[in-house]
Amino acid sequence: MADRRTYNVVVLGVGFLFIFTAFTTCGNVEQTVVKSLNNSSFSGSGYHLGIIYGVFSFSNLLAPTVVTVIGAKLTMFLSGLLYGYIAVFITPSTWSFYLTSVLIGVGAAVLWTAQGHFLVENSEASTINRNTGLFWGLLQCMLFGNLYIYLDWNGKSEISSSRRNIFLFLLVSSILGTLSFLVLRTSHHEEELQSEEEGQSLLSTILHLLKTKTIMLLSPCMVYSLELSFYSGVYGTCIGATAHFGEAAKGLIGISGIVVGIGEIVGGLFGLLCKNSRFRRTSVVFLGMVVHFIASYLIFLNIPDDAPVVVESTTKKNPFLSPASIALLCSFLLGLGDSCFNTQLYSILGYVYAEQSTPAFAIFKFIQSVSAAAAFFYSGYLLLTWQLLLLVILGFAGTLCFFVVERMQEYSVDSQEF
Repeated sequence: MADRRTYNVVVLGVGFLFIFTAFTTCGNVEQTVVKSLNNSSFSGSGYHLGIIYGVFSFSNLLAPTVVTVIGAKLTMFLSGLLYGYIAVFITPSTWSFYLTSVLIGVGAAVLWTAQGHFLVENSEASTINRNTGLFWGLLQCMLFGNLYIYLDWNGKSEISSSRRNIFLFLLVSSILGTLSFLVLRTSHHEEELQSEEEGQSLLSTILHLLKTKTIMLLSPCMVYSLELSFYSGVYGTCIGATAHFGEAAKGLIGISGIVVGIGEIVGGLFGLLCKNSRFRRTSVVFLGMVVHFIASYLIFLNIPDDAPVVVESTTKKNPFLSPASIALLCSFLLGLGDSCFNTQLYSILGYVYAEQSTPAFAIFKFIQSVSAAAAFFYSGYLLLTWQLLLLVILGFAGTLCFFVVERMQEYSVDSQEF
């Protein structure tokens, strides 16, 4: 049984690795690509990721029902097929650009809800932290997409000629990840739980959980997913638009994505090295907050304030510090901090809501995606300083609330012992 569960976690991680190699690489370069596509036959917005996350938000309310009715394995396979939306960039058209944005929003909601459910059902209280770290570490090994971008774009000012090959490569990666879900094995515990959950009103369960103190306190930590939008859709574009990086700017987008991935892998190792201990869980979250604060300060010094909002290809303002190495260091810190927050959020949700994992992860993804959608829409209008300030405030609030929830769980366990 233990071997089967570990096998499932590894295959799950590998499947998400291939799918999100395609998705995150696409998100990383999308705004740059869309700017090069704007012509008489195509008029798309670089912020269609905001549409994806907006649809993603509300689809999370229906996702638990889908997972319960058809099962986590089949749900992940069918929703993974929708990640083939990347094909629209091979031969772009405006209508398909926006239609697939809606479809991928729906697919993402059921995919991540099924993933959370499947991960918890293949874990126990003693292994949830390890399995979360293992899954997250595998997921974040998605370096080869951004490596391809670097090798292909480095030194180029125009990238339209290589667009087709890049997105064919990403499409193949997405398909391979989706097919891997077909070799997942169903655990006996999952089969029993599915039969117990049938007939229950998952929507009413979600509404009930939303009113609980634990979810309300964890909400600021979930809202902090604004940093997901920042490092995956904004920061790379800021680097590419920074004038003082010169001809290397476009290639640095790919290198930045690789370094973010390395930071994510290092953060995932904490889940493997730490036992399921409240002290260590809070320590990892605190580390995530500190490294994000350092990253925010260095980005403020190294990237021009107008980088997110420039209409032209490069910035007009000058930064306080100019080395590209600082930008890449910030990429690593953003990835490390994101991994620290996400692995421990998965861990505490799986620990507290082991018997209600599907609705709990649906709430998590709902709040996360609402925040990400809002961030993608405002990111093209707010100067960099204000975006960084918002991240710092939410990071502090989320960390504080996480500590309170851990203290509540510790008090609850102590009370049961007496």
